Amino acid sequence: MPGSWLLAYNSTLAKTRGTLEKAQSRVLLLLLISVWINYVDRGNLSIAAPALMPELGIEPGRMGLLLAGFFITYSSCQVAAGWVVDRFDVSRVYAYGFLLWSAATVAAGFATSFWALFALRLVLGAGQSVAYPAYSKILTEYFPAHRRGFLNSLVDAGTKAGPAIGTLLGGLIIARFGWRSFFISFGLVTMIWLWPWLQAAPKRGGGFMGDTPAGGPTMRDILRRPEAIATCFGLFCFNYAYYFLLTWLPSYLVKERHFSMERMSVMGSIPFWGIAIVSVFFGWLSDRLIMSGGSPTRVRKRIAVIGLLGGMLLLPAAIAPDANVSMGLLIAACLACGMYTSNAWAISQTLAGPAAGKWTGLQNGFGNLGGVAAPILTGWIVQKTGFFYLAFVAATVCLAIAAFVYGVVIRKVEPIEWPQPGLPQV
Repeated sequence: MPGSWLLAYNSTLAKTRGTLEKAQSRVLLLLLISVWINYVDRGNLSIAAPALMPELGIEPGRMGLLLAGFFITYSSCQVAAGWVVDRFDVSRVYAYGFLLWSAATVAAGFATSFWALFALRLVLGAGQSVAYPAYSKILTEYFPAHRRGFLNSLVDAGTKAGPAIGTLLGGLIIARFGWRSFFISFGLVTMIWLWPWLQAAPKRGGGFMGDTPAGGPTMRDILRRPEAIATCFGLFCFNYAYYFLLTWLPSYLVKERHFSMERMSVMGSIPFWGIAIVSVFFGWLSDRLIMSGGSPTRVRKRIAVIGLLGGMLLLPAAIAPDANVSMGLLIAACLACGMYTSNAWAISQTLAGPAAGKWTGLQNGFGNLGGVAAPILTGWIVQKTGFFYLAFVAATVCLAIAAFVYGVVIRKVEPIEWPQPGLPQV
């Protein structure tokens, strides 16, 4: 179940640091379920690709463009989304975005052409653009800072549980009922989430949320900070590698490793489960180490960099002649990436403080351009060479650059002192 890791979290936290308020727990549970739904919906096209491409006559190059369509609007709307969630009731904004992307998922099941699917992927990206700024806003303002690593790792686990469950169930559904059934049924069923969210979600100025102060650091203030530029570029490099896997792994396993759809659905889900489990563990561990006196700079940076370097096992996975060895190396690379994802957003939120919504929008907007580049470049490589090897090389180089950014360019993980309104800036 998508919320099972949250229930385990509540049980553990009750013994060590006290339970969260009931209202917060309900919000967190619903938020994490929505994260899972989010990532099933954005990854459903890659799962359907092996069946969809021959039916609609779409070649690899055009499939790469189709997979990138989501990220075009998702990335370009991020800055505006960050401003919106800082300015308006984040709970309502998120609900509207959820409704829009769910409707796009259902409609995709009725599409009969490349351009119809492309247009719906653009709508899906626009709807989901509010998601990460909303997650960051809620976690930063309404939950204590010393739990931030663990809470972010739970959100990250949802982003990996989505592709894991989507690949597993989606592959099996598609093999039996076709890809259209997967889109329509999942989009309709998940709309049910909106009802409990509108009942339980925190309201502006009420409950444990309180009022959100107006103003705060501007986008210009954020852009002046080298840390903001570094986190944007670091996320871009990681996302290139991650979205390469998210969008093309099913096709790679079917076409190059000759897995059946059923075997692909099982084996293709394992790397994402691995990232989710490792992310939760290292999110919990990083918080414990910091609570025990460890420096956030040392703890969060070290875990993130080791994870990025371990992710470079993608390259030997591509070279390995045996499919089982290759799959083992892929899983190991993804396990390492979970170390990075457990602390990446905690680093940004610590740096941003009251600018969390705008900073997240900026970082996620630029970072998810990796989701535009990876599917297109991979599709072009596969169409030109007939193989995925150079695509794995590109992803590995991006992970190495991200390790340098987080290890060297970002020097300290501590709150930035933002200029106060009305005071001269020096």
